Amino acid sequence: MPSPPPARPRILYVTDLAYQARGRRYCDEDIDLTSRLRGDFDLALCHPLDAAGLMDGFDAVVVRNSGPVLAYQTEYDAFRERATDAGTRVYNQLSGRADMAGKQYLLDLSAAGFPVIPTVDRIEDLDRLPRTDKYVIKPKLGADSIGLQIVPPDRLPALADGTVLVQPCVDFTYEVSFYFVDHDFQYALYAPDTEQRWRLETYEPTPADLEFAQRFVDWNSIDHGIQRVDACRAPDGGLLLVELEDLNPYLSLEALDDKRRDAFVAALKASLHRFVGA
Repeated sequence: MPSPPPARPRILYVTDLAYQARGRRYCDEDIDLTSRLRGDFDLALCHPLDAAGLMDGFDAVVVRNSGPVLAYQTEYDAFRERATDAGTRVYNQLSGRADMAGKQYLLDLSAAGFPVIPTVDRIEDLDRLPRTDKYVIKPKLGADSIGLQIVPPDRLPALADGTVLVQPCVDFTYEVSFYFVDHDFQYALYAPDTEQRWRLETYEPTPADLEFAQRFVDWNSIDHGIQRVDACRAPDGGLLLVELEDLNPYLSLEALDDKRRDAFVAALKASLHRFVGA
């Protein structure tokens, strides 16, 4: 009798298809991506609130466009704890040091001299920032621009109490994002119009750009997963880190041509095969 075909890896793919994001349709991206992944994996989709109860019996859990976890923080923390205790493979790995763990990393990287937008969290440290007439305030546990404010200096004493980040409002030329699978660069996109953050075009990075982005990916403690390095082009021509998204970065696959999109999917499939086989 012929041998049965080898079992295909079973993936639980976590997504909130109903989440409404400004300027983006998360559901379209995940519908397209899962249709491509099904060529290599047996897939089941679930809402993030159902992941903890469904993940047993799968070879890995892939967290994708699941929305800001602030909306379900208690359930997300329970999912992480259960997955860690059970040794469940979660992609991205739960060891991330960047947005996955809050915004403290921006303070740490700024203090360590990394090329990030200068960041403090207390009024007594304000002298570490360049003087400006506008400051950006971000909650340390913020996501998707939730709670972001732009304020004048006289508002800072009432706000900078250690629970928020304070940054100068940088008059940047444009924002650019670099996308990585594991530690390997895949593509870059930028927003040439500063008023339309999510109207993205393909960006061809220079060697210096790639060195900049790679530095943050290598700093992070994720070997298996997708990371997005968001940066801005400062007035002096250099890049400054805005955010290192290592939890569930939106990929903007709709902005890619077929060749780049196919190459990304191939890299993701290879990464997932390595991950479930580890």
